[in-house]
Amino acid sequence: MSPYSKLPSQESIADSLATRFRDSLTFTNPTKKLDSKELDLGSPVSPLTVPASLNNATTTTPSTSTSSSSGSVSSTKTINTSTKLPKKPENGSPNHSGELSGLSDTSPARHNNLRSRNSHPGHRRSVSAGVPLIYSGSSFGSTNNNGATSVSTSSASNLLPSGNICPSGKILKAGLTGRVANKTDTLGTGTANYGHGSIVRGGSGGGGATKLGSGGVNGACGDPEELKKAGNEMYRRGNFVEALGLYDKAISLAPENAPYRSNRAAALTALGRLGEAVRECKEAVRLDPGYARAHQRLASLYLRLGQAENARQHLCFHGQQPGPTELQKLQSLEKHIKRCADARKIGDWKGALRETDAALTIGADSCPQLIACKAEAFLKLHQLEDADSTIANIPKFDYCSPQTKFFGMVADAYVLYVQAQIEMALGRFENAVSVAEKAALIDYSNADVAMLLSNVKMAARARNRGNDLFSSGKYSEASSAYGEGLKYDASNPVLYCNRAVCWSKLGLWEKSVEDCNQALRIQPNYTKALFRRAASNGKLGRWAEAVRDYEVLRKELPGDKEVLESLHRAQITLKKSLGEVNYTETGGEVEDISSIDKFKAAISSHGVKVVHFKAASDEQSEDISPFINMLCVRYPSVHFFKVDVEESLAVAKAESIKTVPTFKIYKNGEKVKEIIRPSHQFLEDSVRSYSL
Repeated sequence: MSPYSKLPSQESIADSLATRFRDSLTFTNPTKKLDSKELDLGSPVSPLTVPASLNNATTTTPSTSTSSSSGSVSSTKTINTSTKLPKKPENGSPNHSGELSGLSDTSPARHNNLRSRNSHPGHRRSVSAGVPLIYSGSSFGSTNNNGATSVSTSSASNLLPSGNICPSGKILKAGLTGRVANKTDTLGTGTANYGHGSIVRGGSGGGGATKLGSGGVNGACGDPEELKKAGNEMYRRGNFVEALGLYDKAISLAPENAPYRSNRAAALTALGRLGEAVRECKEAVRLDPGYARAHQRLASLYLRLGQAENARQHLCFHGQQPGPTELQKLQSLEKHIKRCADARKIGDWKGALRETDAALTIGADSCPQLIACKAEAFLKLHQLEDADSTIANIPKFDYCSPQTKFFGMVADAYVLYVQAQIEMALGRFENAVSVAEKAALIDYSNADVAMLLSNVKMAARARNRGNDLFSSGKYSEASSAYGEGLKYDASNPVLYCNRAVCWSKLGLWEKSVEDCNQALRIQPNYTKALFRRAASNGKLGRWAEAVRDYEVLRKELPGDKEVLESLHRAQITLKKSLGEVNYTETGGEVEDISSIDKFKAAISSHGVKVVHFKAASDEQSEDISPFINMLCVRYPSVHFFKVDVEESLAVAKAESIKTVPTFKIYKNGEKVKEIIRPSHQFLEDSVRSYSL
């Protein structure tokens, strides 16, 4: 006896079952092709197995479309249930729906990849079957004129096929009354937790249509596919941090899903976290070795990171032919890296710099090794500031495997190799030793790295010994120690300059100038070497050379008082040696003026004059007088005069002096400034500004 024979017989059971079963099916318009860029094709769907008792039944039933783009009721269709839907090919290729497409990761497409979380016999899927089939209580009624679905309250509605899925997510059993709904089912908007599958009652999309949420995920917190779709939407809007968080949640629920990993890599790439993106893509490829999209994304990342060999492996995996654009970029990168290596071998650093810039321009902009090569070229071209700023801006990525080589070194070790050399050149010896030791740990078998470490240690040790000897006043021994350091680093400007100071302390001015010249050839704007050379040339009577160096230093160090004073002395001495200085320009002491005639003669002559109006009885006038005497020495090109207003009343009256101390500055016979009771600093700043 049939197990259904005891059920109510208000209508034909077979008829009712067939009708309800077919009403629950969602058909797509066979004339409309699915757009893979917009819709998630989902996992392939195989045909539902129809009970044998219904195989020959032919029923005319209204079919309600549930696609995300329509909520209308389709026309009546005749279904021959004896014809089964095509089965899924056994060895078909996987369909990674919902994956962000495009090698550049700039314009991801949205996909809807809905999966059934309950796999039962009768729920197998086929590629041609369209979207997953969801059964609900509202599927078993008839359609009214408004497109809404009415529900039969007949006791026969308790008859549901085995494995039927209801909105609650539970499996209804035969003999139990299902929940009756009088409203249509719609996909939640993501603004609230609607429960299992984000299916809510009473949406505005009539006719039983389902609608995709607007990006919210509260109702999909347990469904990785919904989280992925929401992440794709966030990515499309440019909200990469939010997209990354959603992909993370999806991965926590389905860690073996390759597309989730690849999508996470896309978000990481957009955030500039390329090292992490590489790891995610590699994990996606491990999970699914034939996943083309992950291979393409990984190849794109390797191109940006300058790893041409790795990029080629993933662009051409399993014999796949890469796109012409990617292939051309790869070939250009390989060409420039090879040319750069050749130029580096023969010491053509301008060529190496040119090829490095070309490789960075074509897309390898995040390659630490190429940026390090550019810094190394600057170093060898004696452009230390450019080398230092370039190496400081290298992106910090932890992604290179020990097998990745660059110019014969492990890739990460090469970056440290260049950095250690720059640290040494700039006199940061302790940093240089530390960085070189790190390089040796990474690439312990490389001869160049081992030699650099040895040289750096020996040069640093010699510098430290030289400093200790210099502090003890042992200048000859200190010069020998610095010379020992130069044996291990012959292009170190700091060691040359330190030895030049030792020579000057020993009165060996010519040797001092020679070592300063060596330091300045390596680092042209090395201010300490410039100052030492100027002073040594002054001792040798080469005032023109001294003035030239002091002029450069004044531009480099505009507020340095020692430089300004040295420049003025050198200028006066040079003029004296050329016979171009008269008595009023010699400076050195403050000249007293007591008459009007002498006063007018003093201020009308060529040059800068400073007149100090004072009174012997005024305390502040007497306090500032020693400072004026010091300014005479400090600024020899300026002539200083003093007028006692109590003794020279005619001068005080002619100049309208009412307060002391008062200072007046004249230049070439014209008054340019008057200062009353100034501070020492303000007075000196004023004198300096007019003396230049």
